[in-house]
Amino acid sequence: MTSINRFIATAGRIFFPSLLWNKVSTEKILYLTFDDGPIPEVTPWVLSLLKEYDAKATFFCIGDNVHKHPDVFKMILADGHRIGNHTFNHLNGWKTSSDNYLENILQAERTIRDKLQEKLIAAPPSEITKKPQFHYLKTPKERPTNNNSQQTTPLQQPTSTGQKLFRPPFGKITPIQIRKLEQQDYKIVMWDVISEDYNPTKNPESCLKEVKNFSKPGSIVVFHDSLKAYGNLKIILPSVLQHYSQKGYEFKAL
Repeated sequence: MTSINRFIATAGRIFFPSLLWNKVSTEKILYLTFDDGPIPEVTPWVLSLLKEYDAKATFFCIGDNVHKHPDVFKMILADGHRIGNHTFNHLNGWKTSSDNYLENILQAERTIRDKLQEKLIAAPPSEITKKPQFHYLKTPKERPTNNNSQQTTPLQQPTSTGQKLFRPPFGKITPIQIRKLEQQDYKIVMWDVISEDYNPTKNPESCLKEVKNFSKPGSIVVFHDSLKAYGNLKIILPSVLQHYSQKGYEFKAL
């Protein structure tokens, strides 16, 4: 990994222990994550490939892409993957004031919620009530309650933490921003393995080596469903899914 990614994935765990870096496990599980989508050129291909391996993943979506490509976003939901927030405009936290950073995240949150609501309104009753697996939750104060109904919609479906997920673009976030987001009921998700599929100086073989060298049970692995990453992703993602499936791994959403 590059020096900055090595620092983020190692020293970061010491200085920011409240952030989620991996999920320690004795079971053969990998948590695949995809940043920067959704986009029509790449995300549907990713979804199709994941479906072949019965794999679930977590998609950290840019709010502006959700706004521009709502049909692609709804494909992620329909396949039962989990949604995380990746800001509205892919902001670098180190170069953005905390107030502007938080507002940009909340703008993305509003966009994601709007599209989730559209999904629920458009869905037939059978789709709403069957095993919802995407949980972009409202904060406890905002969650609707209805004592007259036993039906649980995907927006109300509890998770193990009851928290919303956020990943900072570039992995760059300040302590003040962390505190503000945690006060907003966000769980900040980092990683212990990054494929560097977005890096134009990396070839697919090098990216694949990064994943295989550092992945272990419970690892959170970063890919990107973006045009910049697609040249590497279309080669390494099938290899990762095949390699770890043959080793008996499952792929789960966070």
